Amino acid sequence: MKRIKPLIILALLTLFSCNQEAVKSNNQTNLELTNPFTTKFLTESLRKDLPRLVLNDEIDQILRNKLKTDAVVKNIYQAIKLNADEVMQMPFLERIQIGKRLLSVSREMLRRINMLGMVYHVEKDPKILERIDGEVKAVCAFSDWNPSHYLDVGEMSMAVAFALDWTAGNLPNSTVELALDALIEKGIKPSYDTSKKSNIGWITNNNNWNQVCNGGMIAASIAIAERDPELAASTIKRSLDGIPHALEEYGPDGVYPEGSTYWGYGTVFSVVTNAMLESSFGTDFGLGDYPAFKESALFRVLMNAPSGGYYNFADCGDARSSNGDITLAWFASKSGDEMYFERDRLLRSPSKIGRLRRLDGAGLVWLAQYEKTMESSLPTFWQGGGANPIAVFTGGSNDPYSYYFGGKGGSGTVNHGNMDAGSFIFELNGLRWVTDPGNQNYNDLEKEGFDLWNRSQGSQRWTLLNKSNFGHSTITVNDQLHVVDGKATIAESMDGDQPQLSFDLTPTFKDQLKSAKRTFTKDSNVSLIIDDNIEINESTKKITWQLITTYDVEITTDGVTISKPEYSSVLPVKKLYVENLSHPQIQMNVVSLDPPPIDLDRRIEGLKRIELNIPVSSVNDNKLAIKIRLRGQKNWRADY
Repeated sequence: MKRIKPLIILALLTLFSCNQEAVKSNNQTNLELTNPFTTKFLTESLRKDLPRLVLNDEIDQILRNKLKTDAVVKNIYQAIKLNADEVMQMPFLERIQIGKRLLSVSREMLRRINMLGMVYHVEKDPKILERIDGEVKAVCAFSDWNPSHYLDVGEMSMAVAFALDWTAGNLPNSTVELALDALIEKGIKPSYDTSKKSNIGWITNNNNWNQVCNGGMIAASIAIAERDPELAASTIKRSLDGIPHALEEYGPDGVYPEGSTYWGYGTVFSVVTNAMLESSFGTDFGLGDYPAFKESALFRVLMNAPSGGYYNFADCGDARSSNGDITLAWFASKSGDEMYFERDRLLRSPSKIGRLRRLDGAGLVWLAQYEKTMESSLPTFWQGGGANPIAVFTGGSNDPYSYYFGGKGGSGTVNHGNMDAGSFIFELNGLRWVTDPGNQNYNDLEKEGFDLWNRSQGSQRWTLLNKSNFGHSTITVNDQLHVVDGKATIAESMDGDQPQLSFDLTPTFKDQLKSAKRTFTKDSNVSLIIDDNIEINESTKKITWQLITTYDVEITTDGVTISKPEYSSVLPVKKLYVENLSHPQIQMNVVSLDPPPIDLDRRIEGLKRIELNIPVSSVNDNKLAIKIRLRGQKNWRADY
């Protein structure tokens, strides 16, 4: 494609009006994106010269300047080049489906184009261009992009759109035509097949599929805009109407209900969508300023516990990467806040960075756009409401004890949710004493015919240890499952030197208890108190207080001691004391969960459940107060 003159004045005025309207819309209660899309608006307002997806001429100048002057940008670009060099040695992709998913292939294509495409954009190496040509022809020759699992289509569409855009018309005409045909026939048009729910269900869904697939459709639509402006305009219009259904889930405080891993997945596609719209139209139509979206950056930071693990509620992975979080850096570029710019991690040696994430090529742009204007401190207390309410206590930015508590409410019906209302994790002195069993491979379960995605009360999903309340540090009544749609909410909270937060668990135990409230208090720099105030009903027979750990447990007269030996005979043992303050006359017991209860459960070495079983016969006046204190060592080396 040849470059032509800049946008006409009328289009610029229209864009300015749209941007103002978008801000106004998001400052009110009407939670919609500004959506002026018609064929006329598209043809008049879309930037004509390439590239225009994430990159454009003005952004390119910023990028090239930073490639000369900025250590982080130079470092990540070198890592991108190493990744591109590796791709050059790989065979082209094939249509290999794993179970119901082609997703691994689509994701690899997106990664390859991000690496190759960014290097080609900067250096214009004809060998890189030739390789991109081969990659595009390989995937466009697939019979389809697997629309029965539309994530696969969304990611593949974005990859092919980037390949066309970042090569700026320098691919052979035959490849360009092949790619445009594929984007229309294999990317966009299947999403108009209303006879198949799998093809359209994501459009207005409230989970990460919405963000990924709508982002892919917007990328594809911008790429094919000159070929089929009517289809492009209607698809972008549909996506801008659909995206708020996913963005609403961040509200009111930035909690991503599906957990930190899925924040990384859904959010990076929203971030890239923002960048594509801004670079192509001069506005994001209000996406970036959607209520609580930017606030979610703090949620992401707080989900990184001192041990290096995530607070891994929902279907979240266990541990974060050692590399810098390039998605988080977009929030730094918009706020100027160094807390969201992981400089030391971003400056790791390119050889140690290794395999980059699939949208890190695009991320180089907002790394270049970042300018530091402030540096916030890590809060010692934070709470977030919404579909899956969360609370976090920390020791602050320079805590010698590495104190971390994360607790939650919610229900099992939330996207990727578990029966884990009232559960928590706890870290101290660099160790995760109270753990969450986390996620496990979906395909391993699906290939056995396991009904993983049904979230009804009697679903097979709840037979898994890591999905049910039996695998979490919460309360169980009568050895029964939690009520799947009984949502636990934040009842009250208090900041200060001894922060405190309560969850109302009453809906979680509908018909099992009359009421239940769980309160967490950070009563010192090395301890946590858990208070459960319960009112029983006629159906209540037994209440079980649970704590999940992977370390050694010794039963004592007043509770248990959890210990983690060091890998040296000369170093003392790290310990956590679980003190049964309310019912010392009832001995705690330990249930081994390694091996787990069923064969399909994820096996976690040393996993066990500490229990305090309280029979209803010991309850007076139908009211029960359970008080447990977790106390760590102020100086574990001195065996405090």
